[in-house]
Amino acid sequence: MALKVLIIAGGLTHEREVSVRSGRRVANALTQCGHTVRVTDLDRDFLATFRDFAPDVVWPLVHGSVGEDGSLQTLLEALNVPFVGSSSIQAQLASNKPASKTLLGAAGVDTPGWMALPQVLFQQLGAKNVLDSLNEAISYPVVIKPTDGGSALGISRADDAQALRSAMVDAFAYGEHVMVESFISGRDIAVSVLDLDDGPRALPPVEIATDDGAYNYDARYTTDTAQYFVPARLDEEQLKDVCDAAIHAHTVLGLRDLSRIDFVIDHAGTCWFIDANVIPGMTDTSLFPQTAEAAGSFIQTCADIVEFVSRR
Repeated sequence: MALKVLIIAGGLTHEREVSVRSGRRVANALTQCGHTVRVTDLDRDFLATFRDFAPDVVWPLVHGSVGEDGSLQTLLEALNVPFVGSSSIQAQLASNKPASKTLLGAAGVDTPGWMALPQVLFQQLGAKNVLDSLNEAISYPVVIKPTDGGSALGISRADDAQALRSAMVDAFAYGEHVMVESFISGRDIAVSVLDLDDGPRALPPVEIATDDGAYNYDARYTTDTAQYFVPARLDEEQLKDVCDAAIHAHTVLGLRDLSRIDFVIDHAGTCWFIDANVIPGMTDTSLFPQTAEAAGSFIQTCADIVEFVSRR
């Protein structure tokens, strides 16, 4: 059955360029399957475009901020239209790293130790005072990241007090709250979960390897420094463990349709939960399309998703 699908891509976020590329790729895939597709930006013309096009399904692909924090999902729920991805409440929980780590930690999922701090605390107490206190409390190395957002923007590793200060400045450029997280040495593994008629199932895990071990924004989208292995270079037991952990995280967070769950597997084989992504990237170098292709077909997967959502 041919559907009218409205893809929302762009928006005023730090990840706008990635979002636009994701939107184009999904639009191309759905068009090849015979669906009528329109791509729209998230701007003042959005509601007019929505009413004019009258879509059967909306696929939000706005990465970061209002695209993933439940805001856009709340609007789509108010418009009473089937849309791809998690509900507004679950998107809000999953996109906030402290909230998702707290929830999953309580459910028995291993996740690195962390603390979250608002920028206003640095302003009121003085940045040096807060940083000096942090320096005494943490064990290096640590990873500094904004508590919201994706594409590894604002994320960096700190091995000492001087690097901590610089990392904090970088992270606060992308949000008002930052997280200081214990660094786990190991393999970066991403598991995409597809949750359609038969319930959640894990697609082949993707292992990401970089020359310097930093899977940052440049490694993801602007350079050729990242290598991808699908499936990940793990033994059968480890592959099962990380897939089970991804499905467990997806289920505990109440996610639906699709997600990407990121882990680090340490040298002892422990799967450490790092992040949950409710709107995975869909660019040529993004992880979800790679694993969907390895599992069969990215184009068919996109069609399966919108056809499933249209029946909701």
